[in-house]
Amino acid sequence: MELSEKMAGGALGKACKVWAKRPWYTVTVIVLSLAILVLGSLIARRHLFPNYWTVEDLGTTGSHSQEAPGPPPEGMVWIPGGVFWMGSEDFPDAQPIHKVYVDGFWMDKTEVTNEQFAKFVKATGYVTVAEKAPDYETIVKQQPPGMPPPRKEDLVPGSLVFTAPPGKVPLNDASNWFKWTAGACWQHPEGPGTDIKGRLKHPVVHVAYDDALAYAKWAGKRLPTEAEWEFAARGGLDRKKFTWGNEYKPGGKIMANTWQGEFPHKNTLEDGFAGTAPVGSFPANGFGLYDMSGNVWEWCADRYQPRYRDIFAPRNPQGPAESFDPAHPGTASRVRRGGSYLCWDNLCKRYMVGGRFGGDPDSSASHVGFRCVKDAR
Repeated sequence: MELSEKMAGGALGKACKVWAKRPWYTVTVIVLSLAILVLGSLIARRHLFPNYWTVEDLGTTGSHSQEAPGPPPEGMVWIPGGVFWMGSEDFPDAQPIHKVYVDGFWMDKTEVTNEQFAKFVKATGYVTVAEKAPDYETIVKQQPPGMPPPRKEDLVPGSLVFTAPPGKVPLNDASNWFKWTAGACWQHPEGPGTDIKGRLKHPVVHVAYDDALAYAKWAGKRLPTEAEWEFAARGGLDRKKFTWGNEYKPGGKIMANTWQGEFPHKNTLEDGFAGTAPVGSFPANGFGLYDMSGNVWEWCADRYQPRYRDIFAPRNPQGPAESFDPAHPGTASRVRRGGSYLCWDNLCKRYMVGGRFGGDPDSSASHVGFRCVKDAR
């Protein structure tokens, strides 16, 4: 034991003398050790946590030069992917603004139309949520705050329909303009006695989250993540208020189907539409997408929370693992984006590109639709 200890001590002493005589040797060993540790941690992070990149990893903002992997699927355009600043200072729930990367993907040029949805229903026999009689708990959960609960004998298939009041009403109670309407559904947008004749090119409405999922699966597509949706909506522009720039009416031109006048009782119809407009009625954005602002709200795949939480997973973020929506406690709200024909400055400015909203996945309404995306491979 004593001999081994003496040998060990002698070896250490010699090493110390060598390091003392050659300080560069010590520095080299330390630098190489640190480099190995850093490289090992980077490799481990990339392997174990492929979505967790730092802002520095992502690089500069802008679309990638990634080319489309082939000819576009019918009715879709290629979104090249890239890095962008996600979020908006205009809305508390769209903060903090943070850097995000998304891979390239295909996206529907327009919102899914009545004509397209009708083909899906004809092929599958699908029945939407609005066409099924809900139970009491479901219908109460999807009503706006302040709306009185229905009588149980009134629990019949239906949906929420916008109904303009005759004059000014308090804006803190959506029941002043949204009415539960028996028989309202995608085929009867305003309820019994209405239909979609002459509106086949309008976006389908009264679709719940599960309805959108079902259509996407049938079409071989999926719903976009919120990050994909916003990247696509921005069309290559950096932190602009609208999908076309910072000015609402550039050159005096209306660029989207939103409300004009004073919501909810006075619509001046400056854009030519009292309700939904045929898809593609307004100019496309920089990626060739139509109606990413206004017309109808669009479902996204992400669960909703009133603030961005996933800012440390900026590569292809999938949204939070759980939902929390202060406006609808107890519901697993999903994200809706894009605003609708009912959005205007005196209540809802969320036709701005950073605007977002939480929606009960079991709910449907006359201003909610969707569009789909498709992976590159």
